[in-house]
Amino acid sequence: MKQLNNERFRPASRYYLKLFSLTYLGFGVQVCITATETPPRVRRPDQLKLPFTITTEFPSKSSRTMDPSLIKTVNKLQDAFSTVGVQNLIDLPQITVVGSQSSGKSSVLENIVGRDFLPRGTGIVTRRPLVLQLINRQITPKEKGPENEIEEDENGNNKEEWGEFLHLPGQKFYDFNKIREEIVRETEAKTGRNVGISAAPINLRIYSPYVLTLTLVDLPGLTKVPVGDQPRDIEKQIREMLLKYITKPNAIILAVNAANTDLANSDGLKLAREVDPEGLRTIGVLTKVDLMDQGTDVVDILAGRVIPLRLGYVPVINRGQKDIDAKKSIRNALEAEKEFFEQHPSYSSKAQYCGTPYLARKLNMILMHHIRNTLPEIKVRINAALAKYQAELHSLGDTVVGDNANIVLNIITDFCQDFRTILDGRSEELSTLELSGGARIAFVFHEIYSNGVQAIDPFDEIKDIDIRTILYNSSGSAPGLFMGTAAFEVIVKQQIRRLEDPSLKCVNLIFDELVRILTQLLQKPIFKRYPLLKEEFHRTVVGFYKKCMQPTNNLVSDMVAMEGCYINSTHPDFLSGQQAIAIVQQQQAKPTTIDPKTGKPLMSNHSHSQSQTDISSGSSNFFGSFFGSKNKKKLATMEPPPPVLRASSTLSEREKMDTEVIKLLITSYFNIVKRTLIDMVPKAIMLKMVKHAKENMHRELLEHLYKPGVIDKLLKESETTVQRRKDCEKMVESLLQASEIVAST
Repeated sequence: MKQLNNERFRPASRYYLKLFSLTYLGFGVQVCITATETPPRVRRPDQLKLPFTITTEFPSKSSRTMDPSLIKTVNKLQDAFSTVGVQNLIDLPQITVVGSQSSGKSSVLENIVGRDFLPRGTGIVTRRPLVLQLINRQITPKEKGPENEIEEDENGNNKEEWGEFLHLPGQKFYDFNKIREEIVRETEAKTGRNVGISAAPINLRIYSPYVLTLTLVDLPGLTKVPVGDQPRDIEKQIREMLLKYITKPNAIILAVNAANTDLANSDGLKLAREVDPEGLRTIGVLTKVDLMDQGTDVVDILAGRVIPLRLGYVPVINRGQKDIDAKKSIRNALEAEKEFFEQHPSYSSKAQYCGTPYLARKLNMILMHHIRNTLPEIKVRINAALAKYQAELHSLGDTVVGDNANIVLNIITDFCQDFRTILDGRSEELSTLELSGGARIAFVFHEIYSNGVQAIDPFDEIKDIDIRTILYNSSGSAPGLFMGTAAFEVIVKQQIRRLEDPSLKCVNLIFDELVRILTQLLQKPIFKRYPLLKEEFHRTVVGFYKKCMQPTNNLVSDMVAMEGCYINSTHPDFLSGQQAIAIVQQQQAKPTTIDPKTGKPLMSNHSHSQSQTDISSGSSNFFGSFFGSKNKKKLATMEPPPPVLRASSTLSEREKMDTEVIKLLITSYFNIVKRTLIDMVPKAIMLKMVKHAKENMHRELLEHLYKPGVIDKLLKESETTVQRRKDCEKMVESLLQASEIVAST
């Protein structure tokens, strides 16, 4: 238990007391703030001058101890996924470092490592994410020198600290200047020398007895204006890259901000608040504290009075450019940092919570807690991803091994079997959302074709005046006394021929449905694996369908021609002439006046005169109704008939009756023909096309595909399939390794 009296960190209100408590909870200690006397009445919270006691209760050593192997487990998982060239396959816990350009991110990382190993310069220096894995290794007494110290060369390098790159397995870098050169070389290998950026990370592992086991991801600094050869959208590219890393829920955000600038204008903190608005997984690092104006400090920020963060802030001091040029070592810089905080009046009482060593311990503790909490979820995600890639690998199949002829024969047999089951509706993968296969063919027959034929009206293209003209034309030179049968047959045959087009269109629709079934079958993984085989299947089957269409079209056309060739007027459903006349007479019957005295019908003078006129006109001139008003002078000249002789639009009573009788007979017989074709055309298509395809598809495919010189060519896999199988194999191998890693924890 330790009690500290402090007035410099005095909060201004009870609200600040709460924030202050939360901030220090982020440091891994419990803070209790109690007032030592009753506060006086004040008008504003900032006028509150309250002596108080800060009681810091440190957790026991056993409760603070976490298993460092948790971080090593995540490091192994990162390496396992990086070996297959896929990043972020599983959302692993990691600390991502963000900040504006030249905010001191690289210096913070170098101070944590205790070595100069990162590239330096003006502009964007970090152009690829650097996954930095720090591994603490214990040194045995045998490895120490005679004075119980590690022997170092003139550059400060020793045999107990080294770095390893994942892309250079087995190669150790004891010279940290070589590490910097390799980072630059590997960066330029991906991005070139034009200051471009790349999202492909560089994995670096550093072994040292002076570091805590930790994993950090150094990301490019945020920039506003492109310089030099940088692309115009460099700000957008960097922003998208950073969001890709920090948006993941398992990412802890280390927001680096310069203390000598306004925190509200911090680009790194602003970006962190976009994905973590409540600041639950964001740690603030305040650099350049020693460069602040005299009389200013960051106490309000540390107390959470400006922008509170659940994990708090840590102030640090980095080497300046003058120190770097003077080759000031990081160890000396850390000593100077410690001395600065211990002697500064604003930070001296809390110096143990300031500086790079405390930041490293804090990050180590937070990361281990975070890994421990997320490890069960990671196991579930790894198992789910493993099952997914194993299923995809199974669908891609193994590398072709065995007799190619048997493979092609099995594919043909399976294809034909699937074709028949889809047509018959016996497939095991029947859809509950839409019609497919044979059901669509039935829909074409019973809905599209049936409704299309029923919608054809025999009198769409022929009018009453046309029927009358045909009636007279069919009478020849001797006008008939009764309705002509020839006129009925001429008209009904013309209308029957109109049924040929929808019948042939039905054949085309069924052809399209068969091609649709073919396309559905060719979506199976086996055909994606062999694109040449798929192409040959499609060409052969479509060609087979086309060969079936010609006899089908001929049969359908013959069926329509049969109906027009012979008019069966004795059909039991056909309306006879006498019935038609009776119906027309009944429709045209007019009510008559009955004499009340005699009980006989009376005929008016108008009706009598009209009847006499009709009889007179009918007997005097057979073609009287073909002409307009009679002009006696014109008739007397006996001019020859015009080249084109057309009837007038006025019909006599007899012509009206004959026309209506003909229309009834045409409608009756046309309906008989439509019912016949609706029944017979689907049967013809099924016989010549669908049934023929079901029975002869296997033979057709064997004739075209099962050939010695063709089989090997057809079984050549696509480059996409080969590459995807390799990727899936790597994924499965990596995930199996990851599963073993998490199972051992």
